[in-house]
Amino acid sequence: MRAVRAAVVGGGIIGVAVARELLHSGTASSVTLYEKENELAAHQTGRNSGVVHAGLYYEPGGLKATLCRRGVGLLRELAQRRNLPYEECGKVVVARDDAELGRLRTIFGRAVANGVPGVKMVDAGELAAIEPHARGIAALHSPTTAITDYRAVTNALAQDFMEAGGTLLLGHLVSAVDDSGTAATVTANGVADSFDLVINCSGLQSDRLAKASGDSENPRIVPFFGAYFLLRPERRALVNGLIYPVPDPKYPFLGVHLTKRIDGEIMVGPNAFLAGGREAYKGLQVVPRDLAEVAGFGGFWRFAAGNIPAAFREGRTVVSRKAFIEAARAYVPELQVADVVPGSRGIRAQAMNGDGSLVDDFVITGSRRMLHVRNAPSPGATSSMAIAEYIVREAAFR
Repeated sequence: MRAVRAAVVGGGIIGVAVARELLHSGTASSVTLYEKENELAAHQTGRNSGVVHAGLYYEPGGLKATLCRRGVGLLRELAQRRNLPYEECGKVVVARDDAELGRLRTIFGRAVANGVPGVKMVDAGELAAIEPHARGIAALHSPTTAITDYRAVTNALAQDFMEAGGTLLLGHLVSAVDDSGTAATVTANGVADSFDLVINCSGLQSDRLAKASGDSENPRIVPFFGAYFLLRPERRALVNGLIYPVPDPKYPFLGVHLTKRIDGEIMVGPNAFLAGGREAYKGLQVVPRDLAEVAGFGGFWRFAAGNIPAAFREGRTVVSRKAFIEAARAYVPELQVADVVPGSRGIRAQAMNGDGSLVDDFVITGSRRMLHVRNAPSPGATSSMAIAEYIVREAAFR
């Protein structure tokens, strides 16, 4: 077998999982992982709520359903082997009226078809036994939905990668990838190196790196921030596990929910609104280049024109803490504005097509020696190791 030198760009959970899988599968004889920050999981991976999704929502037999269920098993095994925090706190998806109940029954059917263990429909009384402070006419209960620390998971995957002989380069900003010669050349911090295979897993920057290497400019990343509040310690008893709304097809994003975190904190959120930049984590931070790209992208304006009610809903939660908490009170009526303090903020790398539609499936493009993972949608962190298997298989057969 020919020795294959491979490189992966991006030190989030998917990039690290892909680098690890390249070695563990024998696809590559050596792998170099580039990360521009001085730590792993600095962006989307380290700024989410830590939920390990069970596979409730996805079309049975589809890639997302298959990878989610496979990913949960691999993640649980890694947590046991590496002594990582992992808690099956359970999740309820709460229906407030008959219209939501109809959609919830569809989700239940999908969950059963996907083999989600222990999932069942419960009435209002049974919901109160699971989440005493939650209110709804019915709910779907998934007792094995779990929470973890995805930073810790990423670092454990990186440890596996390095123990297998991988090279991790932190603080290395990849500025160019060129596949025009006899090998793919990666330039990072002004130094070029050649590889037989390069996989771009750079998340929020994935479309830019793809375009710079000659790939299509679409789909593009449009950054949406999600802000959270935290319950004050004396009010954490309002939530036992995860309390979620029934997805509404009228809106592109799920809406505010309540989530127990692995450290015991209870998160309320997130909302979803256009961010001031791809890595603009501070409230009023603006990155002119990022906003200029969004403003010049016709797809964004088509999306905005078709989602005016959603923009109004999310905009209210941005400017008003009361409106934010009111959205959560629909599920936990005892919650009050005084019960919360500001929490963290994350940014979603939302892939968007030129027609304004949001990309909800995997997008992997590239050439013979290069792959660009341009969209690895939720449940990306949950499915990370299964996604890595899939991506590496794609790479091996190119």
